[in-house]
Amino acid sequence: MSSSDDDFETAHFHDDDDDSLDARVWQLLLLINPGDDDSAFQQFTAYRDAVGDTPEDEVDVAAMVGQVADWRATFQVDADDTHTLVQVINELVARWNIAIDWEGDPDEDEFHADTDVSVLLGVAYDSLAPHGYTLWLRDTDEDVYAGWMTLSRNTEAMRELATELGIHLRLGSEA
Repeated sequence: MSSSDDDFETAHFHDDDDDSLDARVWQLLLLINPGDDDSAFQQFTAYRDAVGDTPEDEVDVAAMVGQVADWRATFQVDADDTHTLVQVINELVARWNIAIDWEGDPDEDEFHADTDVSVLLGVAYDSLAPHGYTLWLRDTDEDVYAGWMTLSRNTEAMRELATELGIHLRLGSEA
């Protein structure tokens, strides 16, 4: 690791007085990778590489975090793609050994014909809650659903941080 990389070690971001964009992105990555600082650090490194020298006021944090953490801590699916939604949510919750009860067999085409993404997001939200996790959706300018999951005890921290970062969030149950 070079000396320029050292200034972004994990310990640096526990400084409550640091309100830099990098510090807030680091906190976001910690929240969406609960208990997995290594993954958060890998995603943060990818974020820094992707952002490069872009001025802070030109960085679309939500899109950039979505890009560097896609299918590892975040998801983005077309508004009508129930198959991919089930796959990505199952992939993300497997980190915590949770299985979503989709209220049907998502391996069957008929299951997907009889539902839509917003309904499945509600099912996932309701299934995660008893395990102490919250499913979040972020606003996008596209016809997609995008979001991540956090520990439910971090709901207020997530809301505050999202506001600071200019990310418009809503609960997965509000799809």
